[in-house]
Amino acid sequence: MSIETLIADYRDVAQAAALVDLLDTYARDPAGGGTPLDAAVREGLPAALAARPQAFSVLAFDGDTPVGLINCIEGFSTFACKPLVNVHDVVVLPSHRGQRVAQQMFARVEEEARKRGACKLTLEVLSGNASALRSYEREGFAGYQLDPAFGQAVFLQKKL
Repeated sequence: MSIETLIADYRDVAQAAALVDLLDTYARDPAGGGTPLDAAVREGLPAALAARPQAFSVLAFDGDTPVGLINCIEGFSTFACKPLVNVHDVVVLPSHRGQRVAQQMFARVEEEARKRGACKLTLEVLSGNASALRSYEREGFAGYQLDPAFGQAVFLQKKL
């Protein structure tokens, strides 16, 4: 198996289709919510990402077949006064899990984050997704805390 990773070109028709198809596969999985992407999302996502210079995605290919995706959004750390990169989606097709595809994509993410001057990578993961947690820990991710007396950070959301 020879996996190639690249920073996605959202305007490239084939790469945009690969991104949307991989994200839809993830969305349909119970870990991604179990619901396919809405048609409007499938149609508009590549252009919406292309319009945001703070967004970048890494695609993984096995030959001509797209097998992995990581979507990232640049944020900002006020404590470090530097950018940070939030890893928003990680997708590896079931056929390629356990083959270190995510590891290769994370190497490309880290390379891009360093080019952008980022001080850290962040991500969220469901606590019951043990295999993803192990993979992220192998990549050096750990729970976030400032003072142990206050515990670890908790990810919350409020839908608008």
